[in-house]
Amino acid sequence: MARMGTYCRAYHVRDLSAYPGWRPDTAQLRPGADAAPRTALDDEDLLYLQDDHTVTDGIFQDEHVVFADGGPEWRAFCAGPLGFEPPAPVEAEPEPAASVA
Repeated sequence: MARMGTYCRAYHVRDLSAYPGWRPDTAQLRPGADAAPRTALDDEDLLYLQDDHTVTDGIFQDEHVVFADGGPEWRAFCAGPLGFEPPAPVEAEPEPAASVA
């Protein structure tokens, strides 16, 4: 079953491709609307930057992974030019203490 991450954000390919090491794996693209395989990306296509810094063609974190660099330069590019900053994890509030009667 496909796994959702805790956060992802859509970016145009033109923005992602500004990274010097951008080498998408086009073999991982989802099929087109007519079910035909896609073999290329256009600047206007949207891809999803996941909270683990992988880039996917869809919202699921473990499907259609087209880029998975993960190095410090990529993470710096995501934080800098892309402004990607996943929200901090939300901690559960403690249960209220039971009152003693």
